[in-house]
This record gives sequence, structure tokens and C-alpha cells, in this order.
Amino acid sequence: MTLVTETDLAHRHGDRPRVILTRRLLPAVEARMAELFELVDNPGDVAMTREQLAAAMSDCDVLVPTVTDRIDAELIAAAGTRLGLIANFGAGTEHIDIEAARARGIVVTNTPSVFTDDTADLTMALILFVMRRFGVNEQVLRRGEWSGWGPSSMLGSALSGKRLGIVGMGRIGQAVAHRARAFGLEVTYHNRRRLPTALETMFGARYEADLDRLITESDILTLHCPALPGGAALMDARRLAAMKPTACLINTGRGQLVDEPALIDALANGHIAGAGLDVFANEPQINPQLLALPNLVALPHLGSATHEGRGAAGEKIIANIRFWVDGHRPPDQVLPQLS
Repeated sequence: MTLVTETDLAHRHGDRPRVILTRRLLPAVEARMAELFELVDNPGDVAMTREQLAAAMSDCDVLVPTVTDRIDAELIAAAGTRLGLIANFGAGTEHIDIEAARARGIVVTNTPSVFTDDTADLTMALILFVMRRFGVNEQVLRRGEWSGWGPSSMLGSALSGKRLGIVGMGRIGQAVAHRARAFGLEVTYHNRRRLPTALETMFGARYEADLDRLITESDILTLHCPALPGGAALMDARRLAAMKPTACLINTGRGQLVDEPALIDALANGHIAGAGLDVFANEPQINPQLLALPNLVALPHLGSATHEGRGAAGEKIIANIRFWVDGHRPPDQVLPQLS
């Protein structure tokens, strides 16, 4: 196990730590980083290859990766001895082997909370677009096929009175539940741990311990949980078949949570009414069969795409690096048992 010594930290305090970004951040964030650290950015702003990641990890004190970078045990084992901090951009850390980093004495941090409201807003937008069929009807308008208003045409489904099933009641799930009440949705949730009664009352949410029952009873099912071990799909063919034919599936969590071939079949054959996806299993490569479906609303991973959220994430990264350089525990350190 390689540990960061006081001598190492003193050296880093005296000499600006070398920080490598795997992707471009907001200009204001990068400018502030350049003032504080020896900054190396990624001018092309494309995901690094495995070889490029390995080279970066051998030549920096701090690596700032994103969800597009898979940092496994092999890469961590081959990292240079100077690497002491992996300051992740984003809350999710499934793409980083936290145990392997800890074994090497490398601290891992993330940026929790900053994208909660942005992702919850986008989730509600997808729910509205899918349930009201805004996406397919907007395309009818764009193609010049709209023949005018009619009392029985272009119909969707109202939200009020429908049951919203939330899988994963962390910060984002709770923010979605809060918004859902304003739309008159009945909220039911499944979580590893039940929320305190006071929170359930505040959100008007009912706990369902049986995930399969939640799936079969929901009119709208939205996923806000981590990826499963080994990349298994939470929503496989069996669970998709168990949904109501009038129900819709929303995923703004992790692309691997949904078996995409099974979803294509469910949407194409009317086993479910619609789906809204902001994440995909192999993004940015997306199955063209999926995109061809008229009852799918697809967005290019926009859950965190606001100036405010991305700026706040950058500020958190700067704070975490400064705490670490000064020899203190960073405020957003991720521990193996909490990852």
C-alpha cells in the first residue's frame, strides 16, 4: 500500500500540484484552476483512450476524470507514485475502482448534490414529453403533417392521479418526488433503506419493499439508482414485460440499468406505451433501432447540463483539491463502503 506522506504534502504545498483534466470544464473553472495549480487540460475535449488515461495517471498529482473515463484496478495499479487524488467530476463513481484506489493510498472525491435539481427537472420534462406524447406530435408538426386541431387527435395521458414509481430515493429521487406532488402524481418508491416517516409524509410517498410489485403497479417508472454490480440490467425483459401496457419508463440514472434490446422490443410491440432516456448503455454510440421508435424521447445525457450545475461542480473540485493539498481530508471524499 502506497501512502501519501507529510513530506509529499509539504512538497505539493510548496510547488503547485500538477492537475490533469480528462475533459474540458467551464472556462471560469479552468481559469481559477490555472491560477492555483499546474493545469493540463484536454484541448480536443474527447474521451481519453485507455492509453492516454494511463499516461495521465503516471504524470500528475491530481486526476480530474468524468463519467466517460473508466478507471479500473489495473490502471490504478500502474499509476505513478505521485498520483494522490482522483477528483471526479460528478456524483457517481461506479467508473472508478474505489477499493483499488484506497489500497494505493489514493483519495477519491466526487461532486454530490450540485446536479440534483437539474436532473430532477429533466426527469419531470421527460415524464411530461412521454406521457403527453409531445415528442412524436412535435415531429408531426415539423414534417408538415399536422392537419389542424381536432378533439380526438394527438392525445396523450394526464399526469394527475397517475402512480409514479421511483427506484432509488436518494437526493435526486427525493427531488423528483417533491416535484411530482405539484403535478398530482401518487408517489411510491423502492429503496435499499426506507426513508424516515417524516420524509415520507413531506413527499407524500409510500414505501414499497417489493421492487417487482412497484414495477407492475406504476403508471410511470423512473430510475435513480446506481448501476448494478457487473453491469446487469435492472430493467430486463422480464421486468419490462411486467409493466402496464399503458406505462412509461424514464431513465436519467445509468444507461446500464436498462436492457436496451428488450426495451426496443417492448416499445415496438406495444408492451409499454413509451420511454424517456437521457442515458444509454454504450453512449455516445446508440442503437439506431432505439432512436427510430416514435414512442421514445431521447436526450444526449443532459441531466447535469446547466451553467449553474457544471460551474458548482467545478468549484467543488477546486475545494477538494485545496483541502487535499493542505493535508486535510477533502469534504467530498468517497469511501469504499459508501461508493
